[in-house]
Amino acid sequence: MAHPQVPVQPNGHALLPLSSASSRSVSPAIESTQTDVYNARSVAEIKAALSRLSSQEASVTARLDALVMSQKDLSRELGRLDLMRAHIGTQTSTTRSISHGMLSEAASTAERISSAVRRLDREKERVKATLEVVEQVAELKACTLGVAGSMGATQDWETAASYLHRAAQVPSAVINGAFAAEMVPTAEVPDAPSVTLDNAAESLCGLFLREFDKAVKENDGAKITRFFKLFPLIGRSEVGLDVYGRYVCQGVAARARSNLNADYGSQAKDGFFYANALTKLFEHIAQIIDGHGGLVERHYGPRKMGRVIERLQIEADVQGGIILDTWSDERHVDRKLMDVKSYAFTFLVQSFLPTQKAGQVPSSGTTAAVDDEGVDMKEIDGILNEMAIMLGRWSLYCRFLADTCNAPDAEQEGGGDDKRFTLPEFLKESSLAKKINDKLISPFNAMTTFFFRRSVEKAFQLDESPSGLTLNLQRPLKADPPHITSAVDDIMYIVNKVLQQSLATSQEAVVTNIVPTLSRVLGSDFIGMTQRKMRDECYPRAPAQGAQPPEQTVIAFLVQINNLDIGTDYIRRIVQNNTGSKQPLPSADSTQHDEPMEVTEHIQSLFPAPSAALRVTQTLHSLAASFEAKVADLYSDGIQVVFNNVIKHRLRPILADAFRDIEYHPSETSEPLPHDDLDGVDGSKELVRPRFATGWNELLLPLARILTAQAFDRLLTVTVAYLARLLEKRLWSYQGRINALGATRLERDVAGIVSAAADVGYGAGAGAPGRYRHREAFARCVQMTLVMCMDEDEWDDVVGGGETGEVVDKLSREERIRVRTMVRRA
Repeated sequence: MAHPQVPVQPNGHALLPLSSASSRSVSPAIESTQTDVYNARSVAEIKAALSRLSSQEASVTARLDALVMSQKDLSRELGRLDLMRAHIGTQTSTTRSISHGMLSEAASTAERISSAVRRLDREKERVKATLEVVEQVAELKACTLGVAGSMGATQDWETAASYLHRAAQVPSAVINGAFAAEMVPTAEVPDAPSVTLDNAAESLCGLFLREFDKAVKENDGAKITRFFKLFPLIGRSEVGLDVYGRYVCQGVAARARSNLNADYGSQAKDGFFYANALTKLFEHIAQIIDGHGGLVERHYGPRKMGRVIERLQIEADVQGGIILDTWSDERHVDRKLMDVKSYAFTFLVQSFLPTQKAGQVPSSGTTAAVDDEGVDMKEIDGILNEMAIMLGRWSLYCRFLADTCNAPDAEQEGGGDDKRFTLPEFLKESSLAKKINDKLISPFNAMTTFFFRRSVEKAFQLDESPSGLTLNLQRPLKADPPHITSAVDDIMYIVNKVLQQSLATSQEAVVTNIVPTLSRVLGSDFIGMTQRKMRDECYPRAPAQGAQPPEQTVIAFLVQINNLDIGTDYIRRIVQNNTGSKQPLPSADSTQHDEPMEVTEHIQSLFPAPSAALRVTQTLHSLAASFEAKVADLYSDGIQVVFNNVIKHRLRPILADAFRDIEYHPSETSEPLPHDDLDGVDGSKELVRPRFATGWNELLLPLARILTAQAFDRLLTVTVAYLARLLEKRLWSYQGRINALGATRLERDVAGIVSAAADVGYGAGAGAPGRYRHREAFARCVQMTLVMCMDEDEWDDVVGGGETGEVVDKLSREERIRVRTMVRRA
């Protein structure tokens, strides 16, 4: 064998072969060295290349020695592997011999046993099925013979029905099979079993129908129940339910006619006669469903009462329709609807006519203006009360039927109580439901709209202002607060009555129609009439420049502002009471409007479906929110008119008089002005606060005792804001006319004015939250005097941006410096 030639270097040394990895890592260095040797140009370069080759040779030799040393361990491991391979081969040979020699026979035996067991199982199942068919055929034969025997001379109908019920448990494939056709017929019963059973069922069904009708005519309750229970046993459940429904409907019709005709002559004029008749009809049907439902479901199966209920509803449509038609004709509802829709509301229309001359505006409180123009409000009210009762009873009836007919697992199917209280289709499509909508809901909505608007008109026709009001503080007021006109109480009473009546119907369609109508009429008529009076009848206009408006005009205007304020409060409380909420409704400036709507137990009891209850609650809350929003602009304008025409032009004189002859650059030797008031903190007499308080109270206290607390607080807010601006201008006017002692006095006087201005109407020391809010309007003025009186250390802290600067945060940096320079310092 030829050996590969070993490459030889030019210097005569042979290169030993290495592993592939080693050769890959060494060969580049060797090639580099070879290149260096071949390119060497001097002995020194040759020696350097020889030195590198020697180091590389030493490195390769060391690595080869390491490989040789590790070869012993590798050989030992390879020997162990060979030994293990020999043992495994022996075990494999032994296992193969056992498998082929010992287990093959056992495996074949197990397979034969398994196949036999499977064959036995199949045979067993076939035998069992055959026995079952034989037993069923035997049962079928016994039933056919039993039916024939029971229907013979003995006429045992219950036994015959029970045999038919037992035969019905046999599968139809067995009944119609060839084996049954061969084994069941006998000489006494030669027909096929299916023919025998069908004929027997038809014969018994006809017999039971005759006997049931006979028991109904005889009014024999025991026989009625006896034969009613037999129909499901012979497979005629639908027939039994239909005939039973016809039977109970006869009772419903008889009871309804009895209720409608009993003492008709004496009760026809009773306002609730027809409502009571409709109530008795619904109660009778509910009693039948509640009392007979257990019997039907026990013998016919669960939810089978629904078929009877549908039959009952057909009778309810007839009898309820008779009651509603008779009621509508007796009460002349159609004619009254025509009168209501054609009513012109003359007083309201004339009140809003533009450019009326003085004396042509319809006056309130006149007897001639109270004519109802042919529409009797008492009759309308009576009809509305009767319709509300009818609709309430209809709602209870619908709720009962929905709860009875809907599946008990409706909540699990999705929808919760909404699904539970969803009306069945037969009830929604019933003629009575359509008649309820046409003859009750639509007229109720139309008449309620008329009744409310006519009540508003009548309230303004009979409107009376409170007597004994005066702006003279020396004369006591004869009337108790709140000082409002009679129309507010009358209208809000009707609002509450209409809301209660609408909610009592438990009809979402009524509430969602009536409540927006109330909001619309209140906005157009109540607020519109108030606005017209404030603009045309009692606008506080001064007869001459600088003069005060007439006292009675100002009082009348203040009373109209009270009407708006009290009306808003009334609406909020009415909605709260009718929803049953324990928490008062949030006001317009409250932050509670974003909170989720709470459905109270009271609303939930009237509208059990959660979605309907939520919509009704939202509709009621929208009434308060809408009314308050409509009142807000007129209310604010009225407050602004009082300020502009009654208060504003008197504020400058009051402030000027308070600071009359007051100097804030006194010398240390100057004497304080003589005055009988209390001494100030610096020993001088306090003059500004008493003067201001006197004029301020004379101006505002007459208004405070006429206006409601909230209205006066709004007025005071506007007034104080303007007063604060006037006071700030006066403070700026003292530029260069204040020294250190005068700044102290000025700070005291400003604090006195702020205290007197905020305490008016609340009483000194009353601690009312409003007065602290009003003090905030004077924050700039108070901070200006504070800067004037600061020590140098405090001022340096303010200039340097220290904590003291936060005390005067209402002033800008330039304003602080300007205020500081206003005071002349020694």
